Amino acid sequence: MNFSLSSKAIVSTKADCLVVGLPEKGTWPESTTQADEALGGLIKTLQKNGDLTGKNASARAVPLTDQPWSRLLVVGTGNDTERTPATYRKALIAAVNALKDGPSKSALIALADTPVVGTDAVAEEAARLNLIGRSLEEHLYTFTEFKSEKPPARKLNKVVVAASAGTKALKDAFNLGLATGRGMNFTRDLGNTPPNICHPEWLAQQAKKLAKDHDCIKTEVLDEKQMEKMGMNTILAVGKGSTQPPRLIVMEYRGGKAKDKPHVLVGKGITFDTGGISLKPGAGMDEMKYDMGGSAGVFGAMQVLAETKPKINVVAVIAAAENMPDGGACRPGDIVTTLSGQTVEILNTDAEGRLVLCDALTYVKKFDPAAVIDMATLTGACIIALGHHASGLLANNDELANELLAAGERADDRAWRLPLWDDYQSQLDSNFADMQNIGDRSAGTITAACFLSRFTKEYRWAHLDIAGTAWHSGKAKGASGRPVPLLVDYLMSHADK
Repeated sequence: MNFSLSSKAIVSTKADCLVVGLPEKGTWPESTTQADEALGGLIKTLQKNGDLTGKNASARAVPLTDQPWSRLLVVGTGNDTERTPATYRKALIAAVNALKDGPSKSALIALADTPVVGTDAVAEEAARLNLIGRSLEEHLYTFTEFKSEKPPARKLNKVVVAASAGTKALKDAFNLGLATGRGMNFTRDLGNTPPNICHPEWLAQQAKKLAKDHDCIKTEVLDEKQMEKMGMNTILAVGKGSTQPPRLIVMEYRGGKAKDKPHVLVGKGITFDTGGISLKPGAGMDEMKYDMGGSAGVFGAMQVLAETKPKINVVAVIAAAENMPDGGACRPGDIVTTLSGQTVEILNTDAEGRLVLCDALTYVKKFDPAAVIDMATLTGACIIALGHHASGLLANNDELANELLAAGERADDRAWRLPLWDDYQSQLDSNFADMQNIGDRSAGTITAACFLSRFTKEYRWAHLDIAGTAWHSGKAKGASGRPVPLLVDYLMSHADK
């Protein structure tokens, strides 16, 4: 697919399909006004007759003759006074969905002059172009790697996006959006790959390939012998029941100054989760291949960095293991010593994500981080609390938490903060070890983060529980690509500083 930006007048730009936005209420965008004038008032007539409503995310295609375009696609953008990045992106998604399997080979998308929020016109347009670029890559995605019969190729092969000017700032914003979409798609590819292929060593190979393809990425992989020597006993305990050995994967991107402290991303990489001895129910267990969604998100963010090369230092650490129930698997009641020296009584082997993460969170202290953000499909309780719209966010630092919340709002990849009060810590008290790996049924997402917080006291840290946002179930089953947009927005806000 060929994507480009154009500052030419839309009437002088030929394409099979012109896409314009129409508000339900409020002032028309300039591009829509220009299109209507070129078409002799067609859009106004259709709106007056009730054929076009402007309702957010509505889409109506109109055939044209003797025009620079063969058809017109009018997308409703809703009420100007109520528009947000989320509602704007819904309109973009409707546009891409209408285009992707349609008859047009080329499209001119003139939606960048549709307001989002705020008063800074240049910044607003940059934000819109970023969202357009991301939405194009994200919603043209397909995963057919394991289908014996491939679907026919799409007719659409060229998309031009109209912009007010060809400035570097606008081009950079658009290209960052495209890169973010590609990063999301990399994340989705990893999450959608079946567990007989995607195991810890395979994930390590993907990290090595990323380093091979991009000189700015450096990769190191620790095997089970190295982890045993270091004392990473909780990662090893989780992997004991599998024939696939665990791996600790470290990727470094050094785009900033040598003295700049790195931002560290840590991802849970459970490539398949049976629950171990605390076996999960069989129904829906196939979806536990996405229990490496945190690591997949880290991979996606690192790919975006490799493509865009911002001036920032980032270290990514992935704790990868497969949680299986053979005769060598760890048992409920086992006590293991973590890399930090603290001991953990394992009461439930299905609470394994926090076990692999705690050793990784101890390991990252060596990088003297500016901040550490871990992400994990950690608790079903987070889905009960927040559903599939917001990721759970817990942090030991208010400033870091607020930065991540703001990044999620800007990127329409939202998170919601939950408390991390000391009141909850007592639920992890153990009679036999320093702590147990689960509390009771109450506040499961919070007590999981409380467990992790015991290994993060020496740096600023935030935890993203993406159990409800990294994966779609049902008819749309598959990885979502989240939280790559949130991570990219956060990291770019710290670049060049």
